[in-house]
Amino acid sequence: MRRLFIADLHLHPARPEHSCALIDFCQQRINVDDELYILGDLFEAWIGDDVGVITYADVIACLKNLTDSGTKVYFMAGNRDFLVGQKFSQSTGVQILPDPTVVNFDGQNVLLMHGDTLCTDDISYQDFRLLVRDPTWQHNFLAMSPALRMQQAAHYRQQSQAMTAIKSNDIMDVNLDTVTQVMNQHQVSLLIHGHTHRPKVHHLDSGERIVLGDWGGHFDYLSWPQGEAWHLIREPI
Repeated sequence: MRRLFIADLHLHPARPEHSCALIDFCQQRINVDDELYILGDLFEAWIGDDVGVITYADVIACLKNLTDSGTKVYFMAGNRDFLVGQKFSQSTGVQILPDPTVVNFDGQNVLLMHGDTLCTDDISYQDFRLLVRDPTWQHNFLAMSPALRMQQAAHYRQQSQAMTAIKSNDIMDVNLDTVTQVMNQHQVSLLIHGHTHRPKVHHLDSGERIVLGDWGGHFDYLSWPQGEAWHLIREPI
């Protein structure tokens, strides 16, 4: 049995090759007794389950086939797909995890996160995150028509791109003091997250931090066979 970890696929209808890559990954690289952990931003934008399960019907079917076969699949929301809800879970058989979540692998507690809450130097983003995670904001947003939600999401995306263009790379990366604080808070020596698109293993005084990569022209994932050491893998699509 292996635990497999992926993040930041940013699936979008305009990029069907990314969805095909995920489907291929699930069909060709995952065994029945494996566990798959998706740590956020599986989708470029998710404006509600009512729209998403239709827009990404091929991905929904792929995940349902995977869970029906006996593979356990877990999903943690990212900053692009935080509106994934129970209809998604029911349609796929995927279990939704809160961010953060502590799991125990082979007797070791491991902290799983998407990673955006670690980027505390990016104050404008953290303010925006607080806004859109508010239950009242989400209720009002989901009450809009799909067309209005798409328009609003596109507006937020344009704002995000404009802000990203003027921010330094350091501001958009994790804050190391925050990383240490969070790991100490959860009493773990291993943290796995995505979000920054900077795959690497960081060796810290508090332990190790594994950053998952995004998917471009390659599969980026972490493989952790039971009873063995984990390793980051990059394979061409």
